[in-house]
Amino acid sequence: MSAISVREFSYNPSAVFARVEGGEAVRVTRHGKVIAIVLPGDGPADRYADLVASGRIRLGTATSGDDAPLPEYALPPDAPDPVELLLAERDEDAP
Repeated sequence: MSAISVREFSYNPSAVFARVEGGEAVRVTRHGKVIAIVLPGDGPADRYADLVASGRIRLGTATSGDDAPLPEYALPPDAPDPVELLLAERDEDAP
């Protein structure tokens, strides 16, 4: 995953979006702090986009490096969403 500053992003957002369309994830930083992550609209990360946007989960740093892909798992079409099941269990266990 590459990183660019807000200033770089503001100069040419179309170029950043072209990179994202090509499958690259881009971190946008301000003063060295990540303030946004722009992800492709399809692929493994898409499943988690709504949860990340709502703040229910956070994308962590991969242990094998920033370029490590998210894992993909084949599920039957009628299977419940495993992330929703885990979040429901977490909410049940909360004090």
